[in-house]
Amino acid sequence: MSDTIFKAKTDRAFAEAVQGLSLANPFKPERIDWERRALGAAFKDAGADWNRLAPAEVMHPNLVVIRERVGALVARVVEVWPKSASNRISRADARLFANLVLFELYLRYSARFDEVIRASLSGTGAATRRLGFYAEFQREVERYLRRPGLSTLVESPAEHIFACLFQLRRAFHHIHRSLVGGSPALARLRAAIWESAFSRDLELYRRVLFARMHDFTTLITGPSGTGKELVARAISLSRYNPFDPKTSAFATDFVESFYPLNLSALSPTLVESELFGHRKGAFTGALQDHAGWLETCPPEGTVFLDEVGEVEPAIQVKLLRVLQARTFQRLGETKVRHFRGKIIAATNRDLPAEIRARRFREDFYYRLCSDQVHTPSLHEQLKEAPGELRPLVTFVTTQLVGEAHASELTAGMVQWIESHLGADYAWPGNVRELEQCARNLILRGGYSPAGPLAAASPDDWNEHAGRGRLTAEELLTRYTRLVHTQSDGNIEETARRLNLDRRTVKARIGSG
Repeated sequence: MSDTIFKAKTDRAFAEAVQGLSLANPFKPERIDWERRALGAAFKDAGADWNRLAPAEVMHPNLVVIRERVGALVARVVEVWPKSASNRISRADARLFANLVLFELYLRYSARFDEVIRASLSGTGAATRRLGFYAEFQREVERYLRRPGLSTLVESPAEHIFACLFQLRRAFHHIHRSLVGGSPALARLRAAIWESAFSRDLELYRRVLFARMHDFTTLITGPSGTGKELVARAISLSRYNPFDPKTSAFATDFVESFYPLNLSALSPTLVESELFGHRKGAFTGALQDHAGWLETCPPEGTVFLDEVGEVEPAIQVKLLRVLQARTFQRLGETKVRHFRGKIIAATNRDLPAEIRARRFREDFYYRLCSDQVHTPSLHEQLKEAPGELRPLVTFVTTQLVGEAHASELTAGMVQWIESHLGADYAWPGNVRELEQCARNLILRGGYSPAGPLAAASPDDWNEHAGRGRLTAEELLTRYTRLVHTQSDGNIEETARRLNLDRRTVKARIGSG
């Protein structure tokens, strides 16, 4: 017979709602549903969907009330908690209580976590310095979570709980603040980033996945100028960082844990040198030994491979080894080294099409895409939420002239864009184009869009077919050549796959 620690049905119902809230993705609509279920008639609609609003500096009234009620319920449960381990508590009750406590601790220490985050972002390295409030946190963990009936459920040491709660706060900060906009597309993007950091199961993450997320490579896709590096940085800055109770400090400075490399901006030799490192004399100009970023990056860090679709096949093979075996070698060296961080890659290319064209390795692609995030275009955001143009223009203008003068310029800029470009303008350059539009409006009072600048390649028959630019004969010829290439140049296999006579295949392959 199990003891019941929730004496009132209303207490249990509230605890279940808080548990759902604490484990939910905070950027998904389900989070609002759990808040409403927890508060009932006391729920306030105004500002409840803060995912669609600018970040606030104060806690939302709904969370204030929930925190007060959680604190009171925890106190009531503690009063009736069995004194002996022989008194059995149901696993469901123990789980409810543990999640209540964790949620209350998160809210209680959120302000102090925020102070550490702000100080770290200012360049002080605050996270790697001694955090005096950890001793108080440890006492609270001992007081509430080291109870009879909880030991098998909450076995994590206080330092791990502290690291997890700080990570949650850090992730919330970077995901909410680094991506500007309140459109449904941006809300979905924030929710996807959260799952890249924690998965969809927060309890499984706390128990197991926190130490294994480096094994999940994230591939970010989307048009150029949609903030793929911002997404990668948000994921990186949201990674788990172990806390050392002996020094009362975190293992690494999360601000310094992001290592971006644009693969299209460097020659293949320099790409290899920057990634893998090199030995003195490995190539012309290698005047000393050099540690690459795969070696420099700590276990809690992230190497970001921007424009991964541009990398040469030979480097793809080496990166595939990194993802498969977590090993690499410096250029000009035989010593095997180990990479212990996380890889995030990004591209605006259609990688499946690149694979079909034999420019991108299929095995490398399947190692990259264990976790995928897609960044929406600016046109997609504004189509779903036309009102987002004003806050986006305000944000861009603030970067250019400062907050004090942005408001006086924004209204006129939005009016010009709406009257000259219209609501259906495609914004082919995405946010980068919006930034240039703002610069032009500030300097010259007008903007002349160039339109899509990247013309389709003569060999991109998919593009031409999609726009109705090919005759039936041209379409059949190009498709036959594609299948012939995928059949390793075997005419018989091509004929079999196309259900054509081999002479027809041969004629189409040889035709102009």
